[in-house]
Amino acid sequence: MRTSWGSATDRGRVRRINEDALLAYPPVFLVADGMGGHAAGDLASRLAVEEFAQLAGRVTAEPDEVHECFRRTARRLRETVAAGRTAGTTVAGAAIAAYDGGSYWLVFNIGDSRVYRLSGGRLEQISVDHSVVQDMLDRGEIDEAQAQVHPNRHVITRAVETRAEPAPDYWLIPAGSADRLLICTDGLTTELPDTELLRLLSSVADPQDAAEQLVAEALAAGGNDNISAVVVDVARASGRVDLEMTSQVPSRQPDASDDGDHWIEEIDGATVPRASHTVEESA
Repeated sequence: MRTSWGSATDRGRVRRINEDALLAYPPVFLVADGMGGHAAGDLASRLAVEEFAQLAGRVTAEPDEVHECFRRTARRLRETVAAGRTAGTTVAGAAIAAYDGGSYWLVFNIGDSRVYRLSGGRLEQISVDHSVVQDMLDRGEIDEAQAQVHPNRHVITRAVETRAEPAPDYWLIPAGSADRLLICTDGLTTELPDTELLRLLSSVADPQDAAEQLVAEALAAGGNDNISAVVVDVARASGRVDLEMTSQVPSRQPDASDDGDHWIEEIDGATVPRASHTVEESA
């Protein structure tokens, strides 16, 4: 299976730095939304991209290989982040996988970044948010409209982090000949409803143009968070087809003078962990 793809990221109109990072090169495509504030969130997302980039250039990726990337990221976070600090990142993406002679998408997610599939004119969210609000939705305590404005809508229940082993979810779905995937951080989905995502993904043929327009629309709608989008097609005539790797990560290194725990940012709308988070609670 050959793919064409495009990607875009922006720090938004409010944040001082971009804690998002992304990777786009077969067989793996992903976004990571770092948490931890100054000199920690951008480190966490960068480490995730570095580990998953070790899969780049292969024909397919095995589930065990993908999961090992999560584990290595968590291990490097524990080794790198200063004692007494915490940092973490969401990771959402898809890898090309082979099963029983067919081509599949191995979708993976931890946190509230998302993977959507556009197929047959229908946009479907494949991943499931690991968030306090999603848990409330699942229990029937709130509806979708209430979820959009809930004060805890940015509080997540799982992440790749320093305090516990990662527990991502996986989905193996057949890859259709006309599939288009959208992989994005919550800076996009907070600003744009699914109806707008569907309109843009359906009307912009080139995946690079689609990714750039999605980010531009989210900026125009407010841009209150970092915004990242990767658009992946089963290869068409347009778009960048398996030519080069896109890896966009923050370039700033940790600042040794920046002490203290910045796990919870002061800016409204930042992705933050649930305060009492443990793997057992969120499983």
